[in-house]
Amino acid sequence: MPSLTALVITTFSRRMRLRLADGREVEARIKGKRLKPVCGDRVSAEEIPGETDWLITAIADRSNELTRPNLRGDTEVLAANLEMLVCVAAPSPKPDWFVVDRYVCAAEGMNTPAVVVFNKTDIAMPDTSLADYGAIGYATVLCSTVTGDGLDALRDLMRDRTAIIVGQSGVGKSTIINALVGEDALKTAQISDKTREGRHTTVNSMMLSLPGGGAVIDSPGVRDYAPALETVPQVIRGFREIETAGHGCRFANCRHLREPGCAVKSAVEAGTIAARRYESYRRALRLLPGGPA
Repeated sequence: MPSLTALVITTFSRRMRLRLADGREVEARIKGKRLKPVCGDRVSAEEIPGETDWLITAIADRSNELTRPNLRGDTEVLAANLEMLVCVAAPSPKPDWFVVDRYVCAAEGMNTPAVVVFNKTDIAMPDTSLADYGAIGYATVLCSTVTGDGLDALRDLMRDRTAIIVGQSGVGKSTIINALVGEDALKTAQISDKTREGRHTTVNSMMLSLPGGGAVIDSPGVRDYAPALETVPQVIRGFREIETAGHGCRFANCRHLREPGCAVKSAVEAGTIAARRYESYRRALRLLPGGPA
C-alpha cells in the first residue's frame, strides 16, 4: 500500500490518531518498537489491508522537540514541531519565576517563540518580574478566564501556530485551554477520546484546533514539568540578554560569575540586566552536573 503523510494529533502510548492531508482522521499503530511518534509529529503511514487501523512506518525530521528527563534518567520527547511555547504564571500558587525562566530557556533552545502569561488577574496583578520578559523582547499577556481579559490577545499571538501551554500546577492552564478552544469543541474531543480509552489506553496528549486557526497541544506529561538544562552553553543561550551582553566579555568562555572583565556582571550592576534574571541564571548553573557552588 502507498504511504501517505499524516499529522499525529493524539497519542495513546503505542497507538495514535492521525490527520491525513485530506482532513480525514484515522487510528494507527506503530511499526516496530524503535519508532516513538509524539503529538505534532509528521509521519508516513499506510493502510493495513482488511483493517481499519493504519500503520505508522516512519517519522519525518523534526524542527524541534520538547523534552524532559524521565524516571530512568533518559530523555523523553513530549511534543514536536512546536511553533510557540506559552508559559503561564498566576498569583496563586505563588509564582516561581525560576521555573518560568527554565521554560523560556527550553523555548530558546528549540528556536521557538515564547509567550509569558500572567493568569488570574481578577485576583491580583504581577510584580515587576513579568515586565522583565517584556523588556528583553518576549510577548507578555495579562489575562483572566473569569473576566475574559487578555484572551483575545493570547488568541492573536497563537493564531495559525501550533502551541503548547506549560506552567506550575494550579495556574489555570486547562482553564485557559478550555477558553481558547471553546467548551463544546473540548467536550467533543474528550468524548471522542473516551470512546477509545476502553479499547486502547489513556490519552497521553492531544492536539486541539483553535477557532480562527492554529492548534494547542494538551498533554498531562507537559503541564507541570520543568525542562532540564545540561550544559553551560545551553544555560547561557537560554538567557538571551546574558548571551548578548556576554559578547563583550574579556574571555570567550566566560561563565559570567567571577571572571574579570565580565560584561554581564557590569550590565547587572548598571541595571540593564535584571538582577532577578541574573540570579535565576546563576541558579540554573548551580543545578548543572558539577556546576559551580
